[in-house]
Amino acid sequence: MPFPKIHISQPPRLFPGDAIGVVAPASPFDQGKFIKGLTVLEEMGLGPIVPETIYDRNGYLAGSDSHRADMLNAMFADPAVKGIICARGGYGSLRILSRIDYGAISANPKVFIGCSDITALLNTFFVKCGLVSLHGPMIESLAAASEKTKQSLQDVLFANSVLSVVPENPRTVYAGQASGVIAGGNLTTLCHLVGTPFEPDFSGRMLLLEDVGESPYHIDRMLTQMKMAGCFERVAGILLGSFKGCGDPEQVDAVFADVFRTEAIPILAGFNFGHDEPNLTLPLGLPASFDSAVGALQFAQSPFL
Repeated sequence: MPFPKIHISQPPRLFPGDAIGVVAPASPFDQGKFIKGLTVLEEMGLGPIVPETIYDRNGYLAGSDSHRADMLNAMFADPAVKGIICARGGYGSLRILSRIDYGAISANPKVFIGCSDITALLNTFFVKCGLVSLHGPMIESLAAASEKTKQSLQDVLFANSVLSVVPENPRTVYAGQASGVIAGGNLTTLCHLVGTPFEPDFSGRMLLLEDVGESPYHIDRMLTQMKMAGCFERVAGILLGSFKGCGDPEQVDAVFADVFRTEAIPILAGFNFGHDEPNLTLPLGLPASFDSAVGALQFAQSPFL
């Protein structure tokens, strides 16, 4: 099955010694964990650039909407910054989508790393700019990340190789083969994009999904809403990461099996991405394929130029 033709903007790869900008587009973060996470980046050979105003707070947000958007826009516009990583998720990325300079991102594609609430940015950057980004750990979580999580991030950033990801304990919800451009991330955040001008089109896409702290019926409700909205009508395949605090994995699998019982969509669970450890770094926006009989997610190309 050929991969669909789509505009893909691959950012230049990173090298040890490069400057990486740190932004807080969503919630405020724990400053102790933040400092430890910066140390992890430095140990990888990167030079974090931290704005003085990154510690701003506005209730449950890391500063005002304009402040958070301006911080992000400035990092994409700064030629000295070679990549960008988020401090934390939480909530707030949705609020700044209309304030982002997508023209600047298209003109200055850069490595961009985040997950959880940052899912809104990862998918919108691809919709608006075709930018290949990285679903991976953020500064706060790097403070206590496993060696597998840290090594995965480092390998993806510097090796620039074609990835093949094999889940440690694969679980087949629905068997089959699928190929398409990778999209997705946090289920809750994707659900909240439905009906907005920034809603992604998952037609022909391989959809990664994960979440944290949502009961099985919450997952059912979100999937059902998205299904009724037509979000999954032409999805090529679904790969499930961690659903930490969402019940037993078998319960989560059963929800997906029930919601998609009438669709011919292959679904493979057990991948190590999301809010649990390890949280492997995976590119979004690249073509990939999987066969449930083999269990591996095989990317078609490296993520960077």
